[in-house]
Amino acid sequence: MSPLAAPRATPLLRLLPVYTGATSIDEALQDQRGVRLLWLEVLVNDRLDLTPWLERREVQEAYQKACRWYTTYRSLIETLLSRSPLPADPGPVDPREYRLFAEAIRFVATHD
Repeated sequence: MSPLAAPRATPLLRLLPVYTGATSIDEALQDQRGVRLLWLEVLVNDRLDLTPWLERREVQEAYQKACRWYTTYRSLIETLLSRSPLPADPGPVDPREYRLFAEAIRFVATHD
């Protein structure tokens, strides 16, 4: 990369800095908690470009999980958050994670 080239803009993370302290996807992937919560960041943040990490299993799983939660709770998410839609994935969601999901949605909706 040329020294005169503009650095690639990194979109701001919305949840991971608060929940884990990670300020980038790279940082989140180095921390087990960041990996576990990445799906929530994907769910609430449509400005993420995950292309550099799509070969990583953790990112693929987080994306799929975000799509499943988006599909299941699309009406709620669209009412509270401004984001472009995720692809439909009618797969199962773990209801034990609903509280975490609700907390994350509430946080982003009130800190937007």
